[in-house]
Amino acid sequence: MTDYGKIIGVHNECYDTKTFEFQWDAKAQPGQFAMIWVPGMEEIPMSLSKTGRIKSITVKAIGESTKRLHELTINDTLRLRGPYGNGYDLKKGRRYLIVGGGVGVASIIPAVKETGADTIIGARTDKDIIMDDLATKYSSNLWISTNDGSRGFHGNAVQLMKEKCAENQYDCVIACGPEVMLYYLYKACEELDLDCQLSLERHMKCGAGVCGCCVIDDQRVCKDGPVFTREQISKMKDFGTCKRDECGRLVKFR
Repeated sequence: MTDYGKIIGVHNECYDTKTFEFQWDAKAQPGQFAMIWVPGMEEIPMSLSKTGRIKSITVKAIGESTKRLHELTINDTLRLRGPYGNGYDLKKGRRYLIVGGGVGVASIIPAVKETGADTIIGARTDKDIIMDDLATKYSSNLWISTNDGSRGFHGNAVQLMKEKCAENQYDCVIACGPEVMLYYLYKACEELDLDCQLSLERHMKCGAGVCGCCVIDDQRVCKDGPVFTREQISKMKDFGTCKRDECGRLVKFR
């Protein structure tokens, strides 16, 4: 069933990323996503960067559909399906370290708000950092990493995560970001014998577990994920090595 959400706010996060706020009464959990469509674009999955009655998506303009979304403004209407997928399992009493890389920061912000956990935001440069204002507001501690050292820790988010895990005690790492980041984050959690929940990304057409385009081994990212545990990821041979294209063909990461 398709719902409609009228845009009530547009915020520039950085030079190529915007957040669109809209009213949508559907119940959603941190880590879930919605299928988004407006005339002139393909329907695409977007993580929810707000999950209350006022919800939002945070969009990086990288293709035709996301560039079309960037043309929208207040009072324009989004067509919505969802929310879909399994979100983060946020148990009270656990100490989380939450890590977001690139536009993946959008997915982790609701979890930061709910838990108040220590948070790492990673980006290529200071110009690519998004949503650090919200992370500062909600998290106990916020640390920034940039690959070029233009702000915060000089290095990537995984390196900073290892440093903070050596300084503090955590029960679980929650993360969303580029797969290369998540792959090495998972390896770090294995080395540290630390639980983790990672939000993975694959090409999605239906969002409801029917088409099979988003399969990683025997797991459907849209239905069984997008958030997977360390135990689930340990059984995935395709994670960090290959993905499926629009036609379902396996493509190896370079």
